[in-house]
Amino acid sequence: MDKSDPFYALVRWTGRFWIWFLFRAVDVRHADRVPRGGPVLLCINHPNNLIDSLLVGAVVDRKVHYLATAALFRNPIVARFLKAVGAIPVYRRQDDPDKMDKNVGAFEACVTTLASGGLIGIYPEGTTHAETRVQRIKTGAARIALDYESRRRAGATGKPLVLIPTGLAFEARKSFGGRVRVSFGEAVALAPYVDLFAQDPVKAVDELTTAIQWSMEAEVVHVERLDSATLVREVEAIYRDRLVRELQEERGLSAGQIDTVRLSRSIADAAAYFEAHAPERIAELRDSIGHYRAMLAAYRVRDQAVRERIEPPRVRQRLNRGWKAAVGLPIFGYGLVTSGLPYLVPRWIARRTATKETNYATTRLLASVIAVPLFWGVETWIVWRLAGALWALGFFLSLPVSSILAYHYLRGLGRLRAQARLGVVALTRHQAATRLLAERRRLIDLLERAKNDYLTATKGSSF
Repeated sequence: MDKSDPFYALVRWTGRFWIWFLFRAVDVRHADRVPRGGPVLLCINHPNNLIDSLLVGAVVDRKVHYLATAALFRNPIVARFLKAVGAIPVYRRQDDPDKMDKNVGAFEACVTTLASGGLIGIYPEGTTHAETRVQRIKTGAARIALDYESRRRAGATGKPLVLIPTGLAFEARKSFGGRVRVSFGEAVALAPYVDLFAQDPVKAVDELTTAIQWSMEAEVVHVERLDSATLVREVEAIYRDRLVRELQEERGLSAGQIDTVRLSRSIADAAAYFEAHAPERIAELRDSIGHYRAMLAAYRVRDQAVRERIEPPRVRQRLNRGWKAAVGLPIFGYGLVTSGLPYLVPRWIARRTATKETNYATTRLLASVIAVPLFWGVETWIVWRLAGALWALGFFLSLPVSSILAYHYLRGLGRLRAQARLGVVALTRHQAATRLLAERRRLIDLLERAKNDYLTATKGSSF
Protein backbone atom coordinates (compact mmCIF):
# COMPACT_ATOMS: atom_id res chain seq x y z
CA MET A 1 0.00 0.00 0.00
CA ASP A 2 1.29 3.44 -0.93
CA LYS A 3 1.89 5.02 2.47
CA SER A 4 2.49 8.42 0.82
CA ASP A 5 -1.14 8.72 -0.29
CA PRO A 6 -3.20 9.13 2.90
CA PHE A 7 -6.35 10.14 0.99
CA TYR A 8 -6.39 6.90 -1.02
CA ALA A 9 -5.66 4.96 2.17
CA LEU A 10 -8.71 6.60 3.80
CA VAL A 11 -10.91 5.83 0.77
CA ARG A 12 -9.67 2.23 0.73
CA TRP A 13 -10.30 1.78 4.46
CA THR A 14 -13.83 3.17 4.01
CA GLY A 15 -14.43 0.84 1.07
CA ARG A 16 -13.20 -2.15 3.05
CA PHE A 17 -15.57 -1.29 5.90
CA TRP A 18 -18.59 -1.18 3.59
CA ILE A 19 -17.57 -4.40 1.85
CA TRP A 20 -17.26 -6.10 5.25
CA PHE A 21 -20.53 -4.55 6.40
CA LEU A 22 -22.63 -5.43 3.33
CA PHE A 23 -21.36 -8.88 2.30
CA ARG A 24 -21.30 -12.06 4.35
CA ALA A 25 -17.94 -13.20 3.01
CA VAL A 26 -15.37 -12.18 0.40
CA ASP A 27 -13.50 -15.19 -0.94
CA VAL A 28 -10.14 -14.06 -2.36
CA ARG A 29 -8.30 -16.56 -4.55
CA HIS A 30 -4.59 -16.33 -5.42
CA ALA A 31 -4.00 -12.77 -4.20
CA ASP A 32 -0.29 -13.64 -4.11
CA ARG A 33 -0.27 -13.57 -7.92
CA VAL A 34 -0.48 -9.76 -7.80
CA PRO A 35 3.11 -8.46 -7.39
CA ARG A 36 3.61 -6.15 -4.44
CA GLY A 37 5.67 -3.80 -6.61
CA GLY A 38 6.26 -2.92 -10.24
CA PRO A 39 3.89 -2.28 -13.15
CA VAL A 40 0.72 -4.39 -13.12
CA LEU A 41 -2.37 -4.39 -15.35
CA LEU A 42 -5.46 -6.03 -13.85
CA CYS A 43 -8.03 -7.06 -16.50
CA ILE A 44 -11.33 -7.36 -14.61
CA ASN A 45 -14.81 -8.50 -15.63
CA HIS A 46 -17.55 -5.99 -14.78
CA PRO A 47 -20.74 -7.52 -13.31
CA ASN A 48 -21.70 -4.96 -10.66
CA ASN A 49 -20.78 -1.37 -11.47
CA LEU A 50 -19.04 0.62 -8.69
CA ILE A 51 -19.09 -2.39 -6.33
CA ASP A 52 -16.48 -4.07 -8.56
CA SER A 53 -13.94 -1.28 -8.03
CA LEU A 54 -14.57 -1.23 -4.28
CA LEU A 55 -13.98 -4.99 -4.11
CA VAL A 56 -10.73 -5.04 -6.05
CA GLY A 57 -9.45 -1.96 -4.24
CA ALA A 58 -10.30 -3.58 -0.90
CA VAL A 59 -8.41 -6.85 -1.54
CA VAL A 60 -5.37 -5.51 -3.43
CA ASP A 61 -2.81 -4.07 -1.04
CA ARG A 62 -1.69 -1.42 -3.54
CA LYS A 63 -3.12 1.73 -5.02
CA VAL A 64 -5.30 0.83 -8.02
CA HIS A 65 -5.55 3.37 -10.84
CA TYR A 66 -8.85 2.57 -12.54
CA LEU A 67 -9.72 3.44 -16.09
CA ALA A 68 -13.15 5.08 -15.81
CA THR A 69 -15.57 6.36 -18.43
CA ALA A 70 -15.12 10.08 -19.01
CA ALA A 71 -18.86 10.56 -18.45
CA LEU A 72 -18.19 10.21 -14.70
CA PHE A 73 -15.86 13.23 -14.85
CA ARG A 74 -18.58 15.63 -16.05
CA ASN A 75 -19.61 16.43 -12.49
CA PRO A 76 -16.83 18.66 -11.08
CA ILE A 77 -17.12 17.25 -7.54
CA VAL A 78 -17.01 13.64 -8.75
CA ALA A 79 -14.17 14.53 -11.13
CA ARG A 80 -12.06 15.95 -8.30
CA PHE A 81 -12.64 12.82 -6.22
CA LEU A 82 -11.78 10.46 -9.09
CA LYS A 83 -8.61 12.34 -9.92
CA ALA A 84 -7.63 12.34 -6.24
CA VAL A 85 -7.82 8.53 -6.11
CA GLY A 86 -5.88 8.18 -9.37
CA ALA A 87 -8.63 7.36 -11.86
CA ILE A 88 -7.86 7.85 -15.56
CA PRO A 89 -10.71 9.04 -17.86
CA VAL A 90 -11.46 7.06 -21.03
CA TYR A 91 -13.77 8.36 -23.75
CA ARG A 92 -16.23 5.80 -25.11
CA ARG A 93 -17.65 6.15 -28.59
CA GLN A 94 -21.24 5.70 -27.36
CA ASP A 95 -20.82 8.51 -24.82
CA ASP A 96 -19.10 11.18 -26.94
CA PRO A 97 -17.74 10.19 -30.39
CA ASP A 98 -16.34 13.68 -30.95
CA LYS A 99 -13.83 13.29 -28.10
CA MET A 100 -12.30 9.92 -29.03
CA ASP A 101 -9.03 11.68 -29.90
CA LYS A 102 -8.58 12.46 -26.20
CA ASN A 103 -7.94 8.75 -25.56
CA VAL A 104 -4.41 9.36 -26.82
CA GLY A 105 -3.81 11.27 -23.62
CA ALA A 106 -5.46 8.49 -21.60
CA PHE A 107 -3.13 5.88 -23.10
CA GLU A 108 -0.15 8.10 -22.41
CA ALA A 109 -1.30 8.47 -18.80
CA CYS A 110 -1.53 4.66 -18.52
CA VAL A 111 1.98 4.15 -19.90
CA THR A 112 3.34 6.84 -17.56
CA THR A 113 1.60 5.23 -14.57
CA LEU A 114 3.01 1.80 -15.45
CA ALA A 115 6.49 3.21 -16.06
CA SER A 116 6.45 4.62 -12.52
CA GLY A 117 5.64 1.15 -11.18
CA GLY A 118 1.90 1.70 -10.76
CA LEU A 119 -1.00 -0.74 -10.86
CA ILE A 120 -3.88 -0.13 -13.29
CA GLY A 121 -7.31 -1.75 -13.16
CA ILE A 122 -9.18 -1.94 -16.45
CA TYR A 123 -12.57 -3.38 -17.42
CA PRO A 124 -11.90 -4.62 -20.97
CA GLU A 125 -15.57 -5.39 -21.62
CA GLY A 126 -16.13 -1.64 -21.74
CA THR A 127 -19.36 -1.63 -19.76
CA THR A 128 -21.04 -3.33 -16.83
CA HIS A 129 -23.56 -6.08 -17.62
CA ALA A 130 -25.73 -8.71 -15.94
CA GLU A 131 -24.92 -11.68 -18.18
CA THR A 132 -23.28 -14.86 -16.84
CA ARG A 133 -20.26 -14.61 -19.13
CA VAL A 134 -17.41 -12.37 -20.14
CA GLN A 135 -18.58 -10.26 -23.06
CA ARG A 136 -16.30 -9.81 -26.05
CA ILE A 137 -13.59 -7.52 -24.71
CA LYS A 138 -12.22 -4.40 -26.36
CA THR A 139 -8.61 -4.07 -27.51
CA GLY A 140 -7.64 -1.34 -25.04
CA ALA A 141 -5.91 -3.61 -22.50
CA ALA A 142 -3.80 -5.30 -25.18
CA ARG A 143 -2.84 -1.96 -26.75
CA ILE A 144 -1.76 -0.54 -23.38
CA ALA A 145 0.31 -3.64 -22.56
CA LEU A 146 2.00 -3.83 -25.96
CA ASP A 147 2.64 -0.09 -26.15
CA TYR A 148 4.27 -0.12 -22.71
CA GLU A 149 6.38 -3.23 -23.36
CA SER A 150 7.53 -2.08 -26.81
CA ARG A 151 8.69 1.26 -25.35
CA ARG A 152 10.44 -0.51 -22.49
CA ARG A 153 12.31 -2.75 -24.92
CA ALA A 154 13.26 0.29 -26.97
CA GLY A 155 15.12 1.69 -23.99
CA ALA A 156 12.52 3.43 -21.88
CA THR A 157 12.80 2.99 -18.14
CA GLY A 158 10.53 0.64 -16.23
CA LYS A 159 10.23 -2.97 -15.17
CA PRO A 160 8.45 -5.72 -17.17
CA LEU A 161 4.66 -5.49 -17.08
CA VAL A 162 2.61 -8.19 -15.32
CA LEU A 163 -0.89 -8.65 -16.79
CA ILE A 164 -3.28 -10.44 -14.41
CA PRO A 165 -6.79 -11.59 -15.46
CA THR A 166 -9.22 -11.01 -12.60
CA GLY A 167 -12.65 -12.55 -12.11
CA LEU A 168 -15.49 -11.26 -9.91
CA ALA A 169 -18.50 -13.43 -9.06
CA PHE A 170 -21.47 -12.48 -6.85
CA GLU A 171 -23.67 -15.06 -5.17
CA ALA A 172 -26.57 -12.58 -5.38
CA ARG A 173 -26.00 -9.43 -7.41
CA LYS A 174 -28.97 -7.41 -6.14
CA SER A 175 -28.90 -8.27 -2.45
CA PHE A 176 -26.33 -7.80 0.26
CA GLY A 177 -25.43 -10.44 2.80
CA GLY A 178 -24.24 -12.90 0.16
CA ARG A 179 -20.81 -14.19 -0.80
CA VAL A 180 -18.43 -12.61 -3.28
CA ARG A 181 -15.46 -14.23 -5.01
CA VAL A 182 -12.40 -12.36 -6.31
CA SER A 183 -10.04 -14.59 -8.28
CA PHE A 184 -6.66 -13.57 -9.68
CA GLY A 185 -5.46 -15.72 -12.59
CA GLU A 186 -1.97 -16.55 -13.73
CA ALA A 187 -0.12 -13.77 -15.52
CA VAL A 188 -0.52 -13.69 -19.30
CA ALA A 189 2.85 -14.15 -21.05
CA LEU A 190 3.45 -10.96 -23.05
CA ALA A 191 6.80 -11.67 -24.73
CA PRO A 192 5.44 -13.56 -27.81
CA TYR A 193 2.97 -10.78 -28.56
CA VAL A 194 5.59 -8.05 -28.10
CA ASP A 195 7.80 -9.81 -30.66
CA LEU A 196 4.87 -9.98 -33.09
CA PHE A 197 3.94 -6.35 -32.36
CA ALA A 198 7.19 -5.17 -33.96
CA GLN A 199 6.22 -6.91 -37.22
CA ASP A 200 2.43 -6.76 -37.32
CA PRO A 201 0.85 -4.50 -34.65
CA VAL A 202 -2.77 -5.23 -35.63
CA LYS A 203 -2.32 -9.00 -35.47
CA ALA A 204 -0.44 -8.75 -32.16
CA VAL A 205 -3.22 -6.67 -30.59
CA ASP A 206 -5.91 -9.09 -31.83
CA GLU A 207 -4.09 -12.21 -30.59
CA LEU A 208 -3.27 -10.73 -27.18
CA THR A 209 -6.89 -9.56 -26.83
CA THR A 210 -8.04 -13.13 -27.48
CA ALA A 211 -5.55 -14.47 -24.90
CA ILE A 212 -6.82 -11.98 -22.32
CA GLN A 213 -10.42 -12.96 -23.14
CA TRP A 214 -9.72 -16.66 -22.54
CA SER A 215 -7.81 -15.91 -19.34
CA MET A 216 -10.65 -13.80 -17.95
CA GLU A 217 -13.21 -16.47 -18.86
CA ALA A 218 -11.18 -19.01 -16.87
CA GLU A 219 -11.69 -16.96 -13.68
CA VAL A 220 -15.52 -16.82 -13.82
CA VAL A 221 -18.45 -19.02 -14.82
CA HIS A 222 -18.50 -18.26 -18.54
CA VAL A 223 -21.56 -19.51 -20.44
CA GLU A 224 -21.89 -18.48 -24.09
CA ARG A 225 -25.64 -18.90 -24.63
CA LEU A 226 -28.10 -16.95 -22.52
CA ASP A 227 -30.59 -19.85 -22.38
CA SER A 228 -27.81 -22.11 -21.13
CA ALA A 229 -26.87 -19.51 -18.52
CA THR A 230 -30.47 -19.51 -17.26
CA LEU A 231 -30.43 -23.30 -17.03
CA VAL A 232 -27.14 -23.28 -15.12
CA ARG A 233 -28.54 -20.75 -12.61
CA GLU A 234 -31.66 -22.87 -12.10
CA VAL A 235 -29.61 -26.05 -11.55
CA GLU A 236 -27.38 -24.18 -9.11
CA ALA A 237 -30.35 -22.93 -7.12
CA ILE A 238 -31.85 -26.42 -6.81
CA TYR A 239 -28.81 -28.69 -6.73
CA ARG A 240 -25.70 -26.85 -5.54
CA ASP A 241 -26.38 -27.28 -1.82
CA ARG A 242 -26.54 -31.04 -2.36
CA LEU A 243 -23.21 -31.00 -4.22
CA VAL A 244 -21.62 -28.92 -1.46
CA ARG A 245 -22.86 -31.37 1.16
CA GLU A 246 -21.48 -34.31 -0.83
CA LEU A 247 -18.07 -32.64 -1.05
CA GLN A 248 -18.11 -31.98 2.68
CA GLU A 249 -18.95 -35.59 3.47
CA GLU A 250 -16.73 -37.30 0.87
CA ARG A 251 -13.62 -35.10 1.15
CA GLY A 252 -13.96 -33.70 4.65
CA LEU A 253 -14.02 -30.10 3.44
CA SER A 254 -15.53 -27.20 5.31
CA ALA A 255 -17.95 -24.86 3.57
CA GLY A 256 -15.26 -22.19 3.32
CA GLN A 257 -12.85 -24.57 1.56
CA ILE A 258 -15.25 -25.32 -1.30
CA ASP A 259 -14.80 -23.14 -4.37
CA THR A 260 -18.42 -22.52 -5.35
CA VAL A 261 -17.42 -20.81 -8.61
CA ARG A 262 -15.48 -23.89 -9.66
CA LEU A 263 -18.54 -25.93 -8.75
CA SER A 264 -20.71 -23.65 -10.89
CA ARG A 265 -18.24 -23.97 -13.75
CA SER A 266 -18.50 -27.75 -13.51
CA ILE A 267 -22.29 -27.48 -13.79
CA ALA A 268 -21.89 -25.25 -16.84
CA ASP A 269 -19.42 -27.72 -18.42
CA ALA A 270 -21.84 -30.60 -17.81
CA ALA A 271 -24.70 -28.63 -19.38
CA ALA A 272 -22.55 -27.88 -22.44
CA TYR A 273 -21.60 -31.56 -22.72
CA PHE A 274 -25.23 -32.74 -22.74
CA GLU A 275 -26.24 -29.91 -25.07
CA ALA A 276 -23.76 -31.33 -27.57
CA HIS A 277 -24.18 -35.08 -26.96
CA ALA A 278 -27.70 -35.58 -25.55
CA PRO A 279 -29.85 -32.48 -26.19
CA GLU A 280 -33.00 -34.42 -25.36
CA ARG A 281 -31.81 -34.70 -21.73
CA ILE A 282 -31.32 -30.94 -21.56
CA ALA A 283 -34.83 -30.46 -22.96
CA GLU A 284 -36.25 -32.86 -20.35
CA LEU A 285 -34.39 -31.04 -17.57
CA ARG A 286 -35.66 -27.64 -18.74
CA ASP A 287 -39.23 -28.93 -18.83
CA SER A 288 -38.94 -30.47 -15.36
CA ILE A 289 -37.46 -27.32 -13.83
CA GLY A 290 -40.10 -25.16 -15.52
CA HIS A 291 -42.90 -27.39 -14.23
CA TYR A 292 -41.46 -27.41 -10.69
CA ARG A 293 -41.00 -23.62 -10.66
CA ALA A 294 -44.56 -23.15 -11.87
CA MET A 295 -45.83 -25.31 -9.00
CA LEU A 296 -43.80 -23.30 -6.47
CA ALA A 297 -45.24 -20.07 -7.85
CA ALA A 298 -48.79 -21.42 -7.88
CA TYR A 299 -48.68 -22.36 -4.19
CA ARG A 300 -46.36 -19.46 -3.21
CA VAL A 301 -43.82 -21.83 -1.71
CA ARG A 302 -40.02 -21.53 -1.76
CA ASP A 303 -37.74 -24.32 -2.94
CA GLN A 304 -35.72 -24.13 0.28
CA ALA A 305 -38.80 -25.12 2.31
CA VAL A 306 -39.52 -28.09 0.02
CA ARG A 307 -35.88 -29.19 0.22
CA GLU A 308 -35.86 -29.09 4.01
CA ARG A 309 -39.15 -31.02 4.14
CA ILE A 310 -37.54 -33.81 2.06
CA GLU A 311 -34.13 -33.64 3.77
CA PRO A 312 -34.70 -32.24 7.28
CA PRO A 313 -31.69 -30.57 8.93
CA ARG A 314 -29.79 -32.71 11.40
CA VAL A 315 -30.84 -32.64 15.03
CA ARG A 316 -27.71 -30.73 15.97
CA GLN A 317 -28.40 -28.12 13.31
CA ARG A 318 -32.02 -27.72 14.44
CA LEU A 319 -30.94 -27.34 18.06
CA ASN A 320 -28.34 -24.79 17.01
CA ARG A 321 -30.96 -22.80 15.10
CA GLY A 322 -33.36 -22.96 18.02
CA TRP A 323 -30.74 -21.75 20.48
CA LYS A 324 -29.74 -18.88 18.21
CA ALA A 325 -33.38 -17.95 17.67
CA ALA A 326 -34.05 -17.74 21.39
CA VAL A 327 -30.88 -15.84 22.28
CA GLY A 328 -30.98 -13.64 19.20
CA LEU A 329 -34.55 -12.39 19.57
CA PRO A 330 -33.67 -9.45 21.89
CA ILE A 331 -30.72 -8.55 19.66
CA PHE A 332 -32.98 -8.68 16.61
CA GLY A 333 -35.46 -6.38 18.31
CA TYR A 334 -32.67 -3.96 19.24
CA GLY A 335 -31.20 -4.05 15.73
CA LEU A 336 -34.64 -3.63 14.15
CA VAL A 337 -35.32 -0.48 16.15
CA THR A 338 -31.88 1.10 15.68
CA SER A 339 -31.10 0.01 12.11
CA GLY A 340 -34.47 -0.66 10.50
CA LEU A 341 -34.70 2.69 8.71
CA PRO A 342 -31.01 2.77 7.58
CA TYR A 343 -31.67 -0.66 6.03
CA LEU A 344 -35.07 -0.03 4.46
CA VAL A 345 -34.62 3.51 3.11
CA PRO A 346 -31.63 2.71 0.80
CA ARG A 347 -33.43 -0.42 -0.44
CA TRP A 348 -36.53 1.65 -1.23
CA ILE A 349 -34.43 4.27 -3.04
CA ALA A 350 -32.60 1.61 -5.09
CA ARG A 351 -35.86 -0.08 -6.12
CA ARG A 352 -37.33 3.23 -7.20
CA THR A 353 -34.33 4.75 -8.99
CA ALA A 354 -32.04 1.97 -10.28
CA THR A 355 -32.71 1.66 -14.02
CA LYS A 356 -30.59 -1.48 -14.55
CA GLU A 357 -29.90 -4.60 -12.53
CA THR A 358 -26.19 -3.76 -12.50
CA ASN A 359 -26.95 -0.34 -10.97
CA TYR A 360 -29.12 -1.62 -8.11
CA ALA A 361 -26.35 -2.59 -5.67
CA THR A 362 -24.34 0.57 -6.41
CA THR A 363 -27.40 2.79 -5.89
CA ARG A 364 -28.21 1.01 -2.66
CA LEU A 365 -24.61 1.26 -1.46
CA LEU A 366 -24.39 4.99 -2.15
CA ALA A 367 -27.73 5.55 -0.42
CA SER A 368 -26.51 3.47 2.54
CA VAL A 369 -23.29 5.51 2.77
CA ILE A 370 -25.50 8.55 3.41
CA ALA A 371 -28.41 6.97 5.30
CA VAL A 372 -26.49 4.82 7.80
CA PRO A 373 -24.23 7.59 9.23
CA LEU A 374 -27.17 10.01 9.15
CA PHE A 375 -29.62 7.83 11.09
CA TRP A 376 -26.98 6.42 13.43
CA GLY A 377 -25.62 9.90 14.06
CA VAL A 378 -29.05 11.24 15.00
CA GLU A 379 -29.74 8.23 17.24
CA THR A 380 -26.35 8.58 18.96
CA TRP A 381 -26.98 12.29 19.49
CA ILE A 382 -30.33 11.50 21.13
CA VAL A 383 -28.69 8.97 23.48
CA TRP A 384 -25.96 11.47 24.30
CA ARG A 385 -28.52 14.14 25.17
CA LEU A 386 -30.55 11.73 27.30
CA ALA A 387 -27.85 9.63 29.01
CA GLY A 388 -24.47 11.26 28.52
CA ALA A 389 -21.32 10.73 26.46
CA LEU A 390 -20.32 7.30 27.86
CA TRP A 391 -23.68 5.72 27.08
CA ALA A 392 -23.65 7.37 23.65
CA LEU A 393 -20.23 5.85 22.88
CA GLY A 394 -21.37 2.38 23.93
CA PHE A 395 -24.56 2.76 21.91
CA PHE A 396 -22.63 3.84 18.81
CA LEU A 397 -20.18 0.92 19.05
CA SER A 398 -23.09 -1.52 19.34
CA LEU A 399 -24.77 -0.41 16.12
CA PRO A 400 -22.67 -2.19 13.42
CA VAL A 401 -22.63 -5.56 15.24
CA SER A 402 -26.31 -5.49 16.21
CA SER A 403 -27.38 -4.52 12.69
CA ILE A 404 -25.47 -7.43 11.12
CA LEU A 405 -26.85 -9.90 13.67
CA ALA A 406 -30.36 -8.55 13.11
CA TYR A 407 -29.97 -8.98 9.35
CA HIS A 408 -28.96 -12.64 9.73
CA TYR A 409 -31.85 -13.18 12.14
CA LEU A 410 -34.19 -11.67 9.55
CA ARG A 411 -32.94 -14.19 6.98
CA GLY A 412 -33.73 -16.96 9.47
CA LEU A 413 -37.23 -15.59 9.91
CA GLY A 414 -37.66 -15.70 6.15
CA ARG A 415 -36.73 -19.39 6.17
CA LEU A 416 -39.16 -20.05 9.01
CA ARG A 417 -41.95 -18.19 7.20
CA ALA A 418 -41.36 -20.26 4.05
CA GLN A 419 -41.54 -23.49 6.04
CA ALA A 420 -44.76 -22.33 7.70
CA ARG A 421 -46.27 -21.58 4.29
CA LEU A 422 -45.45 -25.10 3.08
CA GLY A 423 -46.95 -26.47 6.30
CA VAL A 424 -50.21 -24.64 5.59
CA VAL A 425 -50.28 -26.04 2.05
CA ALA A 426 -49.66 -29.56 3.43
CA LEU A 427 -52.61 -29.20 5.82
CA THR A 428 -55.09 -27.58 3.46
CA ARG A 429 -54.00 -29.09 0.11
CA HIS A 430 -52.29 -32.32 0.98
CA GLN A 431 -52.20 -33.67 -2.58
CA ALA A 432 -50.60 -30.48 -3.88
CA ALA A 433 -47.86 -30.65 -1.23
CA THR A 434 -47.29 -34.32 -2.07
CA ARG A 435 -46.93 -33.48 -5.78
CA LEU A 436 -44.42 -30.72 -4.93
CA LEU A 437 -42.26 -33.12 -2.92
CA ALA A 438 -42.50 -35.79 -5.61
CA GLU A 439 -41.57 -33.32 -8.37
CA ARG A 440 -38.48 -32.17 -6.51
CA ARG A 441 -37.42 -35.76 -5.83
CA ARG A 442 -37.80 -36.54 -9.54
CA LEU A 443 -35.79 -33.45 -10.44
CA ILE A 444 -32.97 -34.39 -8.07
CA ASP A 445 -32.98 -37.91 -9.52
CA LEU A 446 -32.60 -36.46 -13.03
CA LEU A 447 -29.68 -34.32 -11.88
CA GLU A 448 -28.00 -37.18 -10.02
CA ARG A 449 -28.18 -39.45 -13.06
CA ALA A 450 -26.88 -36.65 -15.29
CA LYS A 451 -23.99 -36.00 -12.91
CA ASN A 452 -22.99 -39.67 -12.77
CA ASP A 453 -23.26 -40.10 -16.55
CA TYR A 454 -21.20 -36.95 -17.13
CA LEU A 455 -18.46 -38.07 -14.74
CA THR A 456 -18.39 -41.51 -16.37
CA ALA A 457 -18.23 -40.06 -19.88
CA THR A 458 -15.54 -37.47 -19.13
CA LYS A 459 -13.65 -39.44 -16.45
CA GLY A 460 -11.10 -36.69 -15.79
CA SER A 461 -13.74 -34.13 -14.86
CA SER A 462 -15.10 -33.66 -11.36
CA PHE A 463 -17.64 -31.73 -9.36
